[in-house]
Amino acid sequence: MYDDSEISSKLKDLTTLYEITKELASSQDLSDSLQKIMHILASMKSMENGTVTIINPKTGKLEIEVAHGLSEEKRLRGKYTIGEGITGRVVATGQPIIVPQISKEPLFLNKTGARADAIDQQRSFLCVPIKHGEQVIGALSIDRFYEGGLTQQANTDLQFLTVLSGLIAESAVRIQIVNQEKETLYSENLKLKRELSEKNRINDIVGNSSKMEDVYEMIHRVVDSNATVLLRGESGTGKTLVAKALHYNGKRKDKPFVVVNCSALPETLLESELFGHEKGAFTGATERKIGRFEQAEGGTLFLDEIGEISNAVQVKLLHVVQERNFQRLGSTKLINCDVRLVAATNRDLEKAVSENKFREDLYYRLNVFPVYLPPLRERRTDILLLAEFFLEKFSKENNKLIKRISTSAIDLLVQYHWPGNVRELQNCMERAVLICDEDTIKSIHLPPSLQIANPRSKGSPLSLSSAVENFEKELIIEGLKKNNGNQTKTAQYLSTSLRIINYKIHQYNIDPKKYRI
Repeated sequence: MYDDSEISSKLKDLTTLYEITKELASSQDLSDSLQKIMHILASMKSMENGTVTIINPKTGKLEIEVAHGLSEEKRLRGKYTIGEGITGRVVATGQPIIVPQISKEPLFLNKTGARADAIDQQRSFLCVPIKHGEQVIGALSIDRFYEGGLTQQANTDLQFLTVLSGLIAESAVRIQIVNQEKETLYSENLKLKRELSEKNRINDIVGNSSKMEDVYEMIHRVVDSNATVLLRGESGTGKTLVAKALHYNGKRKDKPFVVVNCSALPETLLESELFGHEKGAFTGATERKIGRFEQAEGGTLFLDEIGEISNAVQVKLLHVVQERNFQRLGSTKLINCDVRLVAATNRDLEKAVSENKFREDLYYRLNVFPVYLPPLRERRTDILLLAEFFLEKFSKENNKLIKRISTSAIDLLVQYHWPGNVRELQNCMERAVLICDEDTIKSIHLPPSLQIANPRSKGSPLSLSSAVENFEKELIIEGLKKNNGNQTKTAQYLSTSLRIINYKIHQYNIDPKKYRI
């Protein structure tokens, strides 16, 4: 039979285990759960310095996972090899150990420095292995002060800790499995996103901004359909590239891709260009001509600058879009056509419709699936990506070894408002490559239009002093980069004194640490 004190002790143990089990069952974070358990041991069982040490599968060493009352610095000190010290021996043998008095045990290493004072040294130390099946995965240890030395209570505590270590082992493995599954799902999700992202990338179209991701998504939604696509956006945003992407990534890729620039031809020639003509249809028609609709049979016809066509051509184009047939000029024979139509414009067609400059019925026929191409100023995160793409392209074309773009040149590229969009950036980088005789594109290689302080306003070009300061700053940054941020070597490299370099670095607010490798 148990006396009242034993009953009270067992009830306390059961209550403690109940609180600990609740914590373990509800948590998905092992460290957080163990930290709370160590707090419960301290408050309900007077077990101080509760510590869980786990074998790191990567290093094979024992590392403290949680330690109640220990600072992060002290916790990180607690690393042992298996067999080292009391904790290491418990893990190596799989057997619990009781140290009656910490101060008298030579194997007690106190690596964390948590038991430096005399009172702590008088405590007992209990350590039990944490096992999953037959495998020891770590150790659980606590400090306990027993008045009058070790008593039967120490053995009872050891049994209690052994039970607790089993619960910790089960929960640790369960949480690890859940975390591994989450990690696997996360990895698979990332892989799938990468695959989709790569799939969504279109050849020759450069950009990873959110607005370009929207464009890629729109392209892939319509790429295999027969729906008419209307590409909207300013001049130079890449509408022709998107039209090519719609053709060469779709089911019509093995058929012709035919381009007509509607603004480049007068009305009479445009009609003949689109629909063809018979011999003798008009003065100068000495032979039959096959129109672009016939040339594009089975493939894609790209009508660029569609907003520039005359009303007469609009009427005939509407008929083709509606009926899928047309007549050559000078002929009464209907020719059926199977053509995917892609149109593009930088004009405000809605305004043109309201002003009766563009047929409303044709507008709705063309605007089945509109795709908006954002201007470069709305996708600034793509500017450097595009600049480096053009740098590599034109360097190869001109047999030059230009490796990078300087910091000051990047600043000018990013700050400029690019009214000509990607086409202007392309021309800018081609010019820079042609006039650059070094391995780096610098601000002086960029067009004068980029040197304007505020291109949106009526501001004047950079003053001479500002231009000199920019050039000086660029030289210092280049020197720091080549000399790993070393100011003394940079001064020697630039043939000046360390005092002047220090002064200029302070003047231009340059941080040399940024250029250390």
